[in-house]
Amino acid sequence: MKFKSLSLSVFAGGLALVILGCDSAPPRAEPPPPKVSVAKPEMRTIADFDPFNGWLQAAQTVDVRSRVRGHLDKVLFTDGDLVKKGQLLFELDPRPIQADVEAAKDQVKIYDAQFVAASKEEARLKELVKKGGASQSQVDAAEAQSKSLEAQIQAGKQEVTRKSLDLEYSKITAPIAGRIGRAMLTVGNLINAGGSDPVLATIVTVDPIYVYVDVDERTLQRRMREKQGTPTRPASASVREIKIPFTFGLETDEGYPHSGVIDFANNKVDSQTGTIQVRGTVSNPDGVFVPGSRVQIRVPTGDQKPALLVPDTAILSDQDKKYVLAIDDKNVVHRRDVQLGKLLDDGSRIIRTGEKGLTSDDWIITQGIQMARINYPVEPIRPEGAAPTPAPTTQASAATK
Repeated sequence: MKFKSLSLSVFAGGLALVILGCDSAPPRAEPPPPKVSVAKPEMRTIADFDPFNGWLQAAQTVDVRSRVRGHLDKVLFTDGDLVKKGQLLFELDPRPIQADVEAAKDQVKIYDAQFVAASKEEARLKELVKKGGASQSQVDAAEAQSKSLEAQIQAGKQEVTRKSLDLEYSKITAPIAGRIGRAMLTVGNLINAGGSDPVLATIVTVDPIYVYVDVDERTLQRRMREKQGTPTRPASASVREIKIPFTFGLETDEGYPHSGVIDFANNKVDSQTGTIQVRGTVSNPDGVFVPGSRVQIRVPTGDQKPALLVPDTAILSDQDKKYVLAIDDKNVVHRRDVQLGKLLDDGSRIIRTGEKGLTSDDWIITQGIQMARINYPVEPIRPEGAAPTPAPTTQASAATK
């Protein structure tokens, strides 16, 4: 019994020491505020836009064909050359055509000789009819023969002119200036002129070049209404008169570095797609744009105006609402609701301020968002050169808990 009492006393004393030790433990240290990167929203003057897919097309395209039949004798260009209007491209063997020209000229000489003889016979019969040595019918026949030969002479001369044109057409020249494709036929081939005549080569103009795009009718109508009715443009101004600017980029370009002007819209809207085809003209002095290339196009939906931009990675979602995390002068985190606009190529997002009025003077969290908590302080890391703000005080930190 004495042993049990002693054991209980020892246990009670140890328990008392443990409880006393717990009451005297030092308080737990508060963790420091998390470090986050912050930046101010950027104010930039930009124009809102609508993106579209389009394609390049030459302003003029000509299929070079032969007007006459003959064997191809010479090809006088290199595939892909830039050619001038009137430049000699192909030559057919001119000898058969030259022989036809000479034959036509000889036929005219024959008619000339026959006409001289017929004219003399007509004059002789007219003298005889006065003496009763010939009848009037003989005179009339001689006169008809003379006029017939005179007409054949004129027809023969026209045939000489036509054959001479064929000889000229045996030298095939460029009808327009531009870039020529490859020769579709080589020397020695027989070329038939007519309904089945082959294409010898194709020439496309280089400068300017057209950009075609199918635009929804709302975008075009809205943009035209913005430009019409001004002192310089009447309400009936056409697309060509309004000159809507646009920017575009090739598939290998970064962004939209090229620009042009929309100067044509089709005369009807596609009822199935609700789009209308428009055309822009682009300067191409160096020939870098190739017809048929696909391009990405931006058509502005309004004039340039100031816009507030934030990094798209700084935007958070709460169901159907979007917001950013901003800090105040005590480095305490607050939520700012925003409305989103277009996403730009550099990763910036156009925003429209929400009810709490985000401005370009606010500091928003751009990195470390997952460590920040609303109504709790953070340790902001500002861009180099930015003015620092005082760290939060102990009272401020305690007040936010």
